[in-house]
Amino acid sequence: MKILILTFYYKPDLCAGSFRSSAFINALRPLLKDNDSVDVITTMPNRYNTFRREADPVEVNGNINIIRIQLPLHKSGFFDQARAFFTYFIKTVKYTKGRGYDVVFATSSRLFTAFLGAVIAKMKHARLYLDIRDIFTDTMKSLLSAPVSWAVLPIFLLVERFTVSKADKINLVSEGFRGYFENIAPEKEFSFFTNGIDEEFTGVSFEKESTADRKIITYAGNIGQGQGLEKIIPPIAKMTEHENEFRLIGDGGMRSVLEDNLKKQGVTNVVLYDPVGREELIRFYRQSDYLFLHLNDCAAFEKVLPSKIFEYAATGKPIIAGVSGFAGKFIRENVENAVVFDHCDHEDFLRKLKLLKSEGKRRDEFVKQYTSSVIMRQMAREFMGINDPQITQIFAD
Repeated sequence: MKILILTFYYKPDLCAGSFRSSAFINALRPLLKDNDSVDVITTMPNRYNTFRREADPVEVNGNINIIRIQLPLHKSGFFDQARAFFTYFIKTVKYTKGRGYDVVFATSSRLFTAFLGAVIAKMKHARLYLDIRDIFTDTMKSLLSAPVSWAVLPIFLLVERFTVSKADKINLVSEGFRGYFENIAPEKEFSFFTNGIDEEFTGVSFEKESTADRKIITYAGNIGQGQGLEKIIPPIAKMTEHENEFRLIGDGGMRSVLEDNLKKQGVTNVVLYDPVGREELIRFYRQSDYLFLHLNDCAAFEKVLPSKIFEYAATGKPIIAGVSGFAGKFIRENVENAVVFDHCDHEDFLRKLKLLKSEGKRRDEFVKQYTSSVIMRQMAREFMGINDPQITQIFAD
């Protein structure tokens, strides 16, 4: 079987998409036969300008070939990212010209990686497996200004429907997506292999070694429109400046706005750090008293299930999350010693923080259920059965 895997991010890049695609390929590797071949087309590490890692443009590991495409320098703006995706799209089509594939796998938080998979699958008469990690059109509807939204959304919707229609199998990382995709593709069957806990965060002690007068509340992740940190962090930090220190680790399109808001409001108990590797991130988690998660007040985020929930839960640290919809429901039902507050509501943050137990709590059952390698092994088995449904049944037995 000749397999093509499309993922915009891949190790050593630093983001959920990279971690997920790397775990999937690790799970796929032992299922391959000697005469199978896999092309993984991704990009050179580019997630953050403040976190760069070197990687080879071509990496061969047995029957798996990893091809990394060099992108133009870009930031987090919409048009910058569109240009980067266009480069990835064109160079991927060029690379695959003249090559045959039986199955195409595309993992996509942004619509156009999935669309690229649909285009190539159609060109190659190959089967298509889509791993959908976000509802791009729904998110853009919430985040884009009205004039831009009116201009581009009809195009996005057409692309989305074409992409989904070409898929032989679709996985959704959040069951919150189910209604949206059932509405546009009622004839399709969906799987729900979520994000999970990567091996770096299992079997590690996160016990805090020392105490300080102020509690340390840590956020690690993207600082963009979707997180809305510029709205919530300044007021809650100012109101608790004698009790808490906030440590924010990450980068993104709204970081400068967040920094400006902190200065304007005279906040002195927030420290911002550039993105860090996972070993250093574990050290930050170990020093923390609470872990913080937040999504902006957008209707699209009612459906998502942030990957950060799983990583945070693995630490055993108390979690305070400003989320709603499916993510809020998931945390309440599955994560012990975690509270949910109304996003962008600093008063509710203060109320819920008082309800949170400050001591850590092991979440062994959660970790066992949501270990990334276990989830990806199940997903890889399903993927390998796409050409022969009997294979899926064999693995199930």
